[in-house]
Amino acid sequence: MLASQRRAAILSMVQDSGAVRVSDLVEQLGVSDMTVRRDIERLDTDGLLERVHGGALALLPRAADEPGFTAKSSLMTAAKHAIAVAAARLVDPGATIGISAGTTTYEFARAIRNIPHLTVVTNSVPVAQLLHDAGGNHVVVLTGGVRTPSDALVGPVAVSALQGLHVDRLFLGAHGIDRNAGLTTPNLVEAETNRALVRASRSVCVLADHSKVGIVGLSTFMALDEVDTLITDPGTPARVRAILEESVDHLVLADVASAATAAARVGPRSPGSAGA
Repeated sequence: MLASQRRAAILSMVQDSGAVRVSDLVEQLGVSDMTVRRDIERLDTDGLLERVHGGALALLPRAADEPGFTAKSSLMTAAKHAIAVAAARLVDPGATIGISAGTTTYEFARAIRNIPHLTVVTNSVPVAQLLHDAGGNHVVVLTGGVRTPSDALVGPVAVSALQGLHVDRLFLGAHGIDRNAGLTTPNLVEAETNRALVRASRSVCVLADHSKVGIVGLSTFMALDEVDTLITDPGTPARVRAILEESVDHLVLADVASAATAAARVGPRSPGSAGA
């Protein structure tokens, strides 16, 4: 198990139970006491849990908290990959699409990088770099703006760059999804930029794993009933799925097991892709 996968497993256990002991993690993960303590220390440094004597505690999410791109990249990796694979099926060669910033949308960009002749409008520096390096005769339009901890380019420059542009479908990430609050982000300026992306799009496809459901960030940038397609994973509870199905036009549950099997056949990612 890779370090990123191990930390994601630790964080998932902490979030599920509220607290975990080092001894329990050692037994469940089959690693040393020292390895677990290093992982907990790293997660604490990244602001994802609270390290305490003998274990770790879950953090209560705050509306203005904005984890960085690297910290979020190690979370829910299997679900993000499956969601990306499902979303990639919606993209045809030669399509004109928008991709917002985020780690799930970055994984989506990885999934479509070999689809030829795409025109992509994005405010994500990592997405633009990935598609540029991939070749495939892509046209990549990267907005300007101020760079956030999540590697989004936001603000008046980004909003201005999006004015007058039109994409067939926007693939949009979210910090949180709530029935009443809709799609939210902890960054007020990023919310404004996301609204501009939505305005430039004929159709919006939201990519979000189940850990985002029930989280409410500081600022709403889209109502849930404005979403055309929402792709999530089977970890979303049945009662929540029912609410989502009532709100969005089309709900898709990505097949995590099949995506993981396919990825295993391809083999591990190159060292240069670690942390994506």
